[in-house]
Amino acid sequence: MSELLLPVTERLLTPGGLGIDDLPGLLGELAGPGVDAADLYFQDQVSESWVLEDGIVKEGGFHLEQGVGVRALSGEKTGFAYSNAITADALRQAAQAARSIARSGQQGQVKVLSRAAFAPLYAQDNPLDGLGRAEKVELLKRIDVATRALDPRIKQVTVSLAGVWEHILVAGMDGGMAADIRPLVRFNVSVIVEQNGRRERGGQGGGARTGYQYFLSEDRAMGYAREALRQALVNLEAVPAPAGSLPVVLGPGWSGVLLHEAVGHGLEGDFNRKGSSAYSGRIGQKVASSLCTIVDDGTLADRRGSLSVDDEGTPTQCTTLIENG
Repeated sequence: MSELLLPVTERLLTPGGLGIDDLPGLLGELAGPGVDAADLYFQDQVSESWVLEDGIVKEGGFHLEQGVGVRALSGEKTGFAYSNAITADALRQAAQAARSIARSGQQGQVKVLSRAAFAPLYAQDNPLDGLGRAEKVELLKRIDVATRALDPRIKQVTVSLAGVWEHILVAGMDGGMAADIRPLVRFNVSVIVEQNGRRERGGQGGGARTGYQYFLSEDRAMGYAREALRQALVNLEAVPAPAGSLPVVLGPGWSGVLLHEAVGHGLEGDFNRKGSSAYSGRIGQKVASSLCTIVDDGTLADRRGSLSVDDEGTPTQCTTLIENG
């Protein structure tokens, strides 16, 4: 982590005349009477997106965003403030606004900042620089042409590419401090097919915390195109689903979204701390089928859902949420 701290602070703090040594004092602005915990979250993000439809670039975007979030906690109350100017004066004003919510609690104390120890799960290179603008457009056009050649029933193809490069720095009143540089890329293919007057759509995509070269290796981009076409052709033959209660088998992929909504929110720490979750106080009790084991793993290298360190400065872990029911 130490090798990340210098480039992150130079990008986030130095332009505003700040340094690591200034953070304890700024946290002290938050740690007044009535504040139980507080932290500063600095972020800088560069992102782009490209959309090719019918062989023409229909959309393109490039965005630069930066700012600092200030949080103060007092009992059950949380105060937030934000500034897109990362300077000492702006931070002091944000700290005063966040602290103003405190009416009870302890006398906060700022501890000496120490760096969180973790092993980076991805490279820190800027993915937006991996290919030139012309190369990105050429990649989209190449996939568009190759996709259309897969089946004469294809009537429309949309191909999109997006990338993000993010720097974060988090420092807490408890002395915790962490920095991270996060790349993220995604590629999507959508097709519309027509047969006997019926039109159907299929789509597929993927991403990772790496560069755009990821989509050029192992035929990944065309793999998305073939899967999008497969889905669309299946939909052409689809019939209305029967009504009533039926057993459902979910495959990998978007079923994770359903699992998140059905189970994930109830397992979040805030709900369980407040006792408002259906799972509160049920550790060791059976809550699902004995065939059910759910693992939340944020430590898989280069994966889109992985982080070296979370947004509170804690190194990510592999956590078993439900085991054998």
